[in-house]
Amino acid sequence: MLGLIKVDQNELKNHLDEMVKATVEETLNGPLDAEADRLTGAEKYERTDGRRGYRSGYYKRKPHPKTVT
Repeated sequence: MLGLIKVDQNELKNHLDEMVKATVEETLNGPLDAEADRLTGAEKYERTDGRRGYRSGYYKRKPHPKTVT
């Protein structure tokens, strides 16, 4: 008799949803981070003698690609 693999469809769907969400976040936030670095002339949390504060006015966005019903 052949061994069978049982797949939990809900668990698989949730896992794929999380993977897609993480990929979309990385895809969208990467260019935003690069643009913020370019505009401010500093990387996130960078401090030097001339720069005492942090880069501000930016936060990671959490996209909500699913419609909640």
